[in-house]
Amino acid sequence: MAWHLSPLHAEQVALGARFAPFGGWSMPLDYAGGGVLAEHGAVRAGVGLFDVSHLGELRVMGPGAAEYLNARLTNDLGRIEPGRAQYTMLANQAGGVVDDMIAYLFTPDDVRLVPNAANSDEVAARLGDGLPSALRISDHHTSHVVLAVQGPKSKALLEAMGLPADMGYMAFREAGFADGTLSVCRTGYTGEHGYELIASDSLAAPLWAAIMTAGEPYGIKACGLGSRDTLRTEMGYALHGQDISQDIDPVEAGLGWAVGWAKPAFDGDEALKQRRTVGPDRRLRGLKAAGRGIPRPGMSVRTTHGKAIIGEVTSGTFSPTLRTGIALALVDANLPLGAVVGVDIRGRAEPFEVVKPPFVASRVSNDES
Repeated sequence: MAWHLSPLHAEQVALGARFAPFGGWSMPLDYAGGGVLAEHGAVRAGVGLFDVSHLGELRVMGPGAAEYLNARLTNDLGRIEPGRAQYTMLANQAGGVVDDMIAYLFTPDDVRLVPNAANSDEVAARLGDGLPSALRISDHHTSHVVLAVQGPKSKALLEAMGLPADMGYMAFREAGFADGTLSVCRTGYTGEHGYELIASDSLAAPLWAAIMTAGEPYGIKACGLGSRDTLRTEMGYALHGQDISQDIDPVEAGLGWAVGWAKPAFDGDEALKQRRTVGPDRRLRGLKAAGRGIPRPGMSVRTTHGKAIIGEVTSGTFSPTLRTGIALALVDANLPLGAVVGVDIRGRAEPFEVVKPPFVASRVSNDES
């Protein structure tokens, strides 16, 4: 298989990146000079730079673009104004999640969607089915760069570059850079104060270099997908394909807050409203190790007696912040917070407490203007 390469592949090789396949792309797992633990720590204490250009970029444009998307996506675009972004999902008819994404509302006639790497084509195809003739979908999946600048020093870094940084959570602004323009959005996937920058791939190398240079006084580190995963798991953020999928719906995953329940219609609405009314049989919960066990996706969750299977780990890792094992797991919906369960790790039922994420306090809303 021929993997897509980021427009910053040469820069990553020069920094000693270890690469791994992800969603059809070859992306950095971590970099020389510390690896996942050091990169995770840099984001929690200072600032880190992630290349997430594997994310898709779809632009839906034309009269009533936002209105059309609002009749397809789960969340309610009517809740936000131009210049704001929103977490949302595209559901299938059974209520499962085709993909989760960020929607950027430029105007009622111009909306950018940023779906996950592996799902970008399917999202475009599904939204294109039934698309009014007055609308068009532009796919920039392989012609853009997305950089995430994350950590408590991220605001100072962007201000040093002359980029807009003083904005509320999920707000975005356009800015000039070099000979082009970029979008700066106050969001991220780490639980820290941070930003995501979207630009044409022609700006990739100079933008990367400018961020790394401006970040030197703040101890910036280039960060890979390894630390991105540990950071988001500490927050309890869902990963599509593991914690949500076409077989795991938003009600089960605790993402009902991203569903516009009062909207007249959206894809999968009947199934989701029924699930909400009846209640799910399973729910996504947090698990925190009471011992030394490190959970991994696919491991069974059992009763304290270690016999009856009551769920499965969907995401699991070692938390660099807490120095213990943590997991997200789909378990029996009746399982209460505070219960102790066993996770089947190499044939042993290691004890874990059922908790409500995040595992580490989020700072995404700090300094909101």
